[in-house]
Amino acid sequence: MHTVKLILTHHRQQSVILIKSPVDAKLTYAIKCIKSSKWSQTLKTWYVPYSKEILFEINNLLGSICHLDVVELQAQLKAKETAFLINQWMKMEAQLKLDRFINWMKSRRYSNNTIETYTAALTTFLKYHFPKRLEEICNQDIIEFNTEYILKNNLSSSYQNQVVNAIKLFFLQIENRKLVVELIHRPKREKRLPNVLSKEEVKAILEAHSNIKHKAMLSLIYSCGLRCSELLNLKPEHIDSKRGLVIIKQAKGRKDRITPLSIKILNLLRQYFVLFKPKTYLFEGRNAGEKYDERSLQLVLKQSLEKAKITKPVTLHWLRHSFATHLLENGTDIRYIQELLGHSSSKTTEIYTHVSNKELQKITSPFDLL
Repeated sequence: MHTVKLILTHHRQQSVILIKSPVDAKLTYAIKCIKSSKWSQTLKTWYVPYSKEILFEINNLLGSICHLDVVELQAQLKAKETAFLINQWMKMEAQLKLDRFINWMKSRRYSNNTIETYTAALTTFLKYHFPKRLEEICNQDIIEFNTEYILKNNLSSSYQNQVVNAIKLFFLQIENRKLVVELIHRPKREKRLPNVLSKEEVKAILEAHSNIKHKAMLSLIYSCGLRCSELLNLKPEHIDSKRGLVIIKQAKGRKDRITPLSIKILNLLRQYFVLFKPKTYLFEGRNAGEKYDERSLQLVLKQSLEKAKITKPVTLHWLRHSFATHLLENGTDIRYIQELLGHSSSKTTEIYTHVSNKELQKITSPFDLL
């Protein structure tokens, strides 16, 4: 009786079982009857894709007409199963520590956006280096990730900084060791000027909608310099009509602040209240008590741009930038603008001095003097 040897290997980017058989017409016919069996000209042998089902089929078709040598195959399968179990355990261990990190950030009252950003960045980093153990990861691994993943995929400098920040915090708080991230090259911060609309463009955008709810939302963002999330988190009690104030609760950086409420906006809001009667949030979606959807608000702006025939790639944040710049051009002290915007540092607010045209208009171009 002939001996047929079965060997587990990797071929054409998949796990396969080689069927090492002597030249014999009966054996060849039986092998051809095996599902998915193929002849490899490169390996000079028959092979099938690896699966437990295919092993049963091989045994049924060949076991009665030859001796199956599976000693090497059994050792390979045992090693494969052990490696699989180790990998599963390592994944579980990493996930448990990632969950601990998420809970730690929640206990420290990190914002949901920060938690999601750090978790996503850290997950990508750990997957890239898997199956390397967490205790084996060092500075060189961060440098490699930066070079081979971030730079090769042309990812942004802000994402690069987020990854470094997430890794630094994770290893310090969960692994109780400090990676020397100072040795890792961080990208230079991009110096981009804020996008600002003219007063005429803002007026066209705010007046484009006949829907009073849509008009009130966009108008409130511009008139108070609100972030999109700040507008959507407003509740009716945050509008102090007697004092003429909008109270912004727990905004970016977990800070409360107030901003003036214009008479025109107050009148617009009163009309809106009569028609829509909001219950929990100032601006609610289709279901009462649920805040308005951010993507729907972006669509409201898009419709305004189309009606106003403005082709610039305007976002909701442009209205906030325009609010700050127009205040500066009207002569408002930059320290007050800082407070109204909720900036921790005056340096953040000073960027609007670079886009204000108040002083620039006083400069005469040498071309006009020719």
